[in-house]
Amino acid sequence: MDPDLPSEPWRPTAAQLAAAEGRAIPDVIRPGLRVLFCGINPGLYSGATRRHFARPGNRFWPTLHAAGFTDRLLTPWDGDALLAAGFGITNLVNRTTARAAELTAEELRQGAARLLVTTQRQPPAFVAILGISTYRTAFDRRVATLGRQQETLGPSVLWVLPNPSGLNAHYQLPALTALFRELRDALEP
Repeated sequence: MDPDLPSEPWRPTAAQLAAAEGRAIPDVIRPGLRVLFCGINPGLYSGATRRHFARPGNRFWPTLHAAGFTDRLLTPWDGDALLAAGFGITNLVNRTTARAAELTAEELRQGAARLLVTTQRQPPAFVAILGISTYRTAFDRRVATLGRQQETLGPSVLWVLPNPSGLNAHYQLPALTALFRELRDALEP
């Protein structure tokens, strides 16, 4: 993990949120991951804290735990514990915005190309894209569905899950958990 990241949870001020626009945040990654979770891009809260899925109300961490990926509820400040469990996080686009809708289709396609390079350099067993609409745009798969994809991403199995953002009203926590659990079950030998 980056030693310059704050080690304790904190809430950014309005000025810190505004200053986070356009900021990149470090990946939580290492060789040999079981799953590399790939978000769309960091929101302002994540950009300000420099932690993935940091906004209170984001359901990534509770879903990960409820689906059986972790033995306890982790927080954005538990990147080392996430890595120790064999999981990591990156983003298709590493540019902080207030809303993912601010990203262009070209940025998403470039992010897919960058992700391919990442998976070739440090191949995880699975890559899980978090957001079906984003996946369709970034990978030019207009009719893709959730779950395991027929194609791979380099040497990695490619899986698509719903975006866990609290703004994604299509999926509540029980439905998110069930879909994440399908991936968790696919990890078993």
